[in-house]
Amino acid sequence: MPNQKEIEDKLWSAIKSDRTIMLALEGQKGGASQPMTAILEDDSRGPVWIFSASDVDLVQALDTDVAPAVAQFVSKGHDLFASLHGQLCLHTEASMIDRLWNPFIAAWYDGKKDPKLRLLRLDLDHAHVWLNENSLLAGVKMLFGNDPKADYKDKTADISL
Repeated sequence: MPNQKEIEDKLWSAIKSDRTIMLALEGQKGGASQPMTAILEDDSRGPVWIFSASDVDLVQALDTDVAPAVAQFVSKGHDLFASLHGQLCLHTEASMIDRLWNPFIAAWYDGKKDPKLRLLRLDLDHAHVWLNENSLLAGVKMLFGNDPKADYKDKTADISL
């Protein structure tokens, strides 16, 4: 059974690997989450960096210095699900854009000085994480008399970040 630290490690590893989150401002009118690419520096556990454009709804709605935000994450293998909560802000430091810049980001913009380019910083406060065992395996365990709910009780964690 994984402990909270192991679940947190799996969360960061999955975000670094899979990168796509669904991001929304808490309380935003319309409140639709938008797919965004999450970038973590090296072995960092945050903040989460996101390149976006000035004409994106979420960026336009970010009218304060800092706003509460929520991100939903599902790993590619659907073996980890997470709800991430924190504070989102625009980050204007050119040196950070330089550090995070890569060919995948460059494909979306007319260079680092593109007037539409915005860098967002998501500082996470807490997360709720669920590990998902293969449903086929859960079915086999049921055939042998195991209660699948019992297997899942230790595969969730509320993590302060």
